[in-house]
Amino acid sequence: MDNLAKNRCNFAISGVRFEAPALAGGLYVVSTPIGNLRDITLRALETLAAADLVLCEDTRLSARLLDHYAISTPKMALHEHNERAKAVSIVQRLAAGEAVALISDAGTPLLSDPGFVLVRAVRKAGLNVFALPGPSALLAALATAGLPTDFFTFVGFLPAKAGARGKALAALVAKSETLVFYESPRRLSATLAAMAESFGEEREAVVALELTKKFERSHAGPLGALVEQLAEKPTRGEVVIVVAGALENSEANAGLWKEALEEALKAQPLRTAVDEISRTYQVRRKQVYDEALKLKS
Repeated sequence: MDNLAKNRCNFAISGVRFEAPALAGGLYVVSTPIGNLRDITLRALETLAAADLVLCEDTRLSARLLDHYAISTPKMALHEHNERAKAVSIVQRLAAGEAVALISDAGTPLLSDPGFVLVRAVRKAGLNVFALPGPSALLAALATAGLPTDFFTFVGFLPAKAGARGKALAALVAKSETLVFYESPRRLSATLAAMAESFGEEREAVVALELTKKFERSHAGPLGALVEQLAEKPTRGEVVIVVAGALENSEANAGLWKEALEEALKAQPLRTAVDEISRTYQVRRKQVYDEALKLKS
């Protein structure tokens, strides 16, 4: 290795330089900080410094992290608009023995971020994919929300349009596990209002804002109270919403699916309506069918 390449494989922490060990060929899926740059792992720094290429969702944003640790590895943009086009050439580089690191703007790649198409292509080619676990807004919010963590569903971003968002939430109403959502700051108020309408104003939730950053904060309480508390309040940075699961067999839950069934029967045949409500609200089909017969009679 010449001196130039050797220098490129270095990184620095607080001005102290370290040499990164050589990497085996393959794709390295690297988690990076979600706000606080000090949350990066040593292994992540070594990998980013020693890789032949770093794939970034936005090279300008990633440059802030790489420059902070004096990492000069070449960067290439990989995002939702070019991932399919670039996957073939990246796989070819990996097949030639190169080590390529994949990062997103923040957190763990592929979780509501690009990377799935590439990882799938690399797997199909029979090449190595290595995981470098680390920061994740999903896990940070879930671990601090004070809601059950033994069983949860990561929903990610809801549809931006009100109608589609309402349908997506309706399909989650009867879920008994904790639900985790990502949301844009500018849509937070509208999303909380839609959640209160679908889940009920008394459903417990936590809104985590700017996790790990200087102004990190969270708001906990019933959805109805959160709607009022955060209505039109300017919000910046990453937003994670954690919502408690439905109480099984609760009166409120039963009322929701029975009301939906009554509406469905006005426009659909009995069996079609029963199948739809049973699937959407996760209620036993026989229970829904018996209720439909009562309504019809």
